[in-house]
Amino acid sequence: MPPPAGPADTGPARPPLSAWRFVLWFGVVAMLADVVYEGARSITGPLLADLGASALTVGVITGVGEASALVLRLVSGPLADRTGRFWAWAVAGYGLTVVSVPLLGLASVVWVAGALIIAERVGKAVRQPAKDTLLSHAAAVTGRGRGFAAHEALDQAGALAGPLAVAAVLAASGGDYGPALLALAVPGALTLTVLAWLRVRVPHPARYETGRPAEQPRQRDRATPGAASRLPGRFWVYAAFAGLTMTGFATFGVLSFHLVAADLLPAAAVPVLYAAAMVVDAVAAIATGWAYDRYGARVLVVLPVVAAAVPALAFSPTVGPAVAGVLVWGAVLGVQESTLKATVADLVGPGRRATAYGVFGAVVGVAAAAGGALTGGLYETSVPLLVAVTATVQAVALGVLVTVLRRDRVGSPRRGGVGGTG
Repeated sequence: MPPPAGPADTGPARPPLSAWRFVLWFGVVAMLADVVYEGARSITGPLLADLGASALTVGVITGVGEASALVLRLVSGPLADRTGRFWAWAVAGYGLTVVSVPLLGLASVVWVAGALIIAERVGKAVRQPAKDTLLSHAAAVTGRGRGFAAHEALDQAGALAGPLAVAAVLAASGGDYGPALLALAVPGALTLTVLAWLRVRVPHPARYETGRPAEQPRQRDRATPGAASRLPGRFWVYAAFAGLTMTGFATFGVLSFHLVAADLLPAAAVPVLYAAAMVVDAVAAIATGWAYDRYGARVLVVLPVVAAAVPALAFSPTVGPAVAGVLVWGAVLGVQESTLKATVADLVGPGRRATAYGVFGAVVGVAAAAGGALTGGLYETSVPLLVAVTATVQAVALGVLVTVLRRDRVGSPRRGGVGGTG
């Protein structure tokens, strides 16, 4: 029997802000934050080198940072579910990120810069499961696919603007990293301002979906330290599918290495192509998001098929197919960052959703790291072998997805078509 309703249970059944406006404003938060941390990440290597770091030191710092962003989600996700304080986790994570990045502009020694770079990645781990959970409540009204797709499109706008803004300040300052990083304090302050306003305006986003406050979940829905082991079996099968697609997916680092090493593009043109891929990312997220809400999880069948085409095109010895492969890579990334996340919300109920997002993010992240190592190693050995191996991995991923779809019999398209929220 659930506990008696507290003061937070009184009030309107729906928040005063419409679900679509919540999604879009939360997208603005993500966009501003992306300006900050993607702007910084675009110059992390050169900054550390300027402070005297070796290539090994740069690799260790960035590697520890990425591992922190992934593994710590296994902690932050269950804790967010257990406490029910999703806004607090989101604010803390964004706050850590937007404070750490501008301070990089004041760092004068490698160990300080390294600590701040890792702190920025920890901020992402802290906020991500709670953030995805808050967004999923409003997306239950807008349509899971469309809600996450709109958020991803705004997010990618920031990922495009951040590096370009940093490049402009670097050019104006004669290559001084300090002003370029300190300038990111402005979008950082705007991030926290919009986030605080949204928190006050919609304190309980769960009411979009359930009519109950997000920060006071029912006692039986609270996550416990072992909550991950009790996630639905279909979630684990789906996570395996997502992990396989990322294991057989080339990273941009390997793709860009080929473009320059094969003399297909000058190094200065690679960031421009990356920006074009981010535009394709946003378009693909919107298109597949709408298709997901209309046709259900069946739309994800295209993901391993298209992902298998990336290495076949991108590692071509001629420039046309190689550029096309990078653009297709951007399309795959858009599906992964939007529709894959939307499906998680349809597989796991609100009481364990942050836990699920934490586990899912860790699985996908570790798989992405493995995919980068796999494609990089095979590229050095044989490109035809790389194409064959990645295509095989994607074929296995497709088989796992078919298992999920058959198991859940593809239900209501509006709910995402994988058996409801569970």
